[in-house]
Amino acid sequence: MNKILVTGSAGHLGEALMRSFRARGVDARGIDILASPFTDVLGSIAERAFVERCMEGVAAVLHTATLHKPHVATHSRQAFIDTNLSGTLNLLEEAAAARVRAFVFTSTTSTFGRAMTPPAGAPAAWVTEALKPVPRNIYGVSKVAAEDLCELMHGLHALPCIVLRTSRFFPEPDDDPAALARRAPANLQANEFLYRRVDIEDVIEAHLCALREAPRLGFGRFIVSATTPFRPEDGAELRRDAAAVVRRRVPGWEELYAQHGWTMFDSIDRVYDNRAAREQLGWSPRADFAAVLERLRATGDIRSPMAHVIGIKGYHPRSFGDPPDAI
Repeated sequence: MNKILVTGSAGHLGEALMRSFRARGVDARGIDILASPFTDVLGSIAERAFVERCMEGVAAVLHTATLHKPHVATHSRQAFIDTNLSGTLNLLEEAAAARVRAFVFTSTTSTFGRAMTPPAGAPAAWVTEALKPVPRNIYGVSKVAAEDLCELMHGLHALPCIVLRTSRFFPEPDDDPAALARRAPANLQANEFLYRRVDIEDVIEAHLCALREAPRLGFGRFIVSATTPFRPEDGAELRRDAAAVVRRRVPGWEELYAQHGWTMFDSIDRVYDNRAAREQLGWSPRADFAAVLERLRATGDIRSPMAHVIGIKGYHPRSFGDPPDAI
């Protein structure tokens, strides 16, 4: 019994994991409600019998399947509960019954919600695992509750569970029309590597580290984001003049940005700190802001090879005027 079960195999991360496993000759089973070259079994994790069948011969679970924040605009709250909560519970209970060696749940930094928005005049929020989530929509609520289910099942059945709160790694344009009106998607995403974005290749490695360390750690929640060049003492200046802080911490970016017609943010309101994941999981992310700049100089693009291969999948057949957070 050594098969790895990957849920959400048609999605960005699920496909990336399946591609990585196949390239490494790892026995993995991809499941999803959508057919894809990386989906071995079609079905819904909300159906307990389906989950039970898929768990046969499985030694570890990477649970990436989810309704995402953009689905807030198109799906009911009940749909979020069915997939993100009931589906996760089905997987956890069947994983416990199968006595798998590791269960890794892909969560999101969106769980922190309003806790990441400091009041006017306050320093940028320094976001660690100690920050108490204040979800702003059903997506965040469902992911926090699913995290708690992971902790519960660890406590009840000694199921080794690791929760990875991943920051942005999708290549889709920002869901904020105002942000897109000011800067191109690549400009926005390059800026985000300073404080709230991570490369999908590094996300893959974080999941592999979590698989390896879950039996030792038992349970843990970890932020998965690119290593920031900022320090907690930069918080006040980041709100007033973010570019000045970037000049000090990562000199040499302005000329490259000028060549591409890009600009830095005026203000940054939060910074994700990945120290716990690096120290406790042994994770070594490679794509920080400086590395992304070097990639841009060399290739004219900020995307990694895996990001190129997967491309943009999209979430909806049509666009919406209001960002999901407003709903």
